[in-house]
Amino acid sequence: MASNTTVQTEHGPDPVLTEPVGHGNSIAAWTGVGIIFIGFLIGSISFALYAEVGVYIGVAIIILGLIAGLVMRIIGFGVGGHRSNNDGH
Repeated sequence: MASNTTVQTEHGPDPVLTEPVGHGNSIAAWTGVGIIFIGFLIGSISFALYAEVGVYIGVAIIILGLIAGLVMRIIGFGVGGHRSNNDGH
């Protein structure tokens, strides 16, 4: 588990280690990862069953998951967004 201790360097505190640790715990992140997981699951099962169309459908769902997460972050559901209730922890 990471801690937020301040590390002193010869030029002052290390700016990377003084920022709070954010884990991406937001509605946008969970939605994107959930959709990507479903696409990966469909693509993996289709690959094992030699169903080429299913693999392409899985890849398309993965791309849609990336787009959905990005759009949700842009409209404010990301970490620190105006529509989210948390700060990413």
